[in-house]
Amino acid sequence: MPHTMLSTYVFDCSVCHTRCDGKSKAVYIFEKDTVFSEHFENMIIDKINLSQKYNAAKCNEAGYPDVAIYNKNGELSNYVEVKVQQRTFMTVKRILPESGLLPSETVALNLSDLLRYFAIFDETKTPISIVWVLLNRPCITTENAPLFFYQRIEKLREIYLENKDKRRFRRKSGEGDIVEGEHKGVTVNYHFSLKELLEWKA
Repeated sequence: MPHTMLSTYVFDCSVCHTRCDGKSKAVYIFEKDTVFSEHFENMIIDKINLSQKYNAAKCNEAGYPDVAIYNKNGELSNYVEVKVQQRTFMTVKRILPESGLLPSETVALNLSDLLRYFAIFDETKTPISIVWVLLNRPCITTENAPLFFYQRIEKLREIYLENKDKRRFRRKSGEGDIVEGEHKGVTVNYHFSLKELLEWKA
């Protein structure tokens, strides 16, 4: 993936001219988030296939990342997990003060997913990358121009081992978490900084 570093972005909320209200959203629409994720999964699959260097397809192995990528010999090359995030963790400085994170730079990943991908990588030795797609984050995005950031699972594990519970947060269940009587929304997340990731110019 071609990438750039983040020198063009300013994550200091104190210099923002259009300050947010500092409140996290309490409505989490699981089905809506799933539709957004599938859209961008397909977009990433299409872009990888258009490069004609690799073949990408939806991964159908239960519990594995969203996308499997194969080389021209048909051998598995790596996995990609796609996370679409439209909401900023506005209260991160108050709730996780030891994290050192600012709302504008913070991205999240389901903690159980993160730990599972560590285990998959250890077992298969197949590289895994997490791609975050950011939408509607006015401090760094525009409405029609999502940004893509990614990092390999090995680097994310280094960050996890260094920070442990400083980056972990369990939110309350909210509207939209329960679908047909089953709780599907993510409530325990682990957080990373965009400064720890690479930007992918998709």
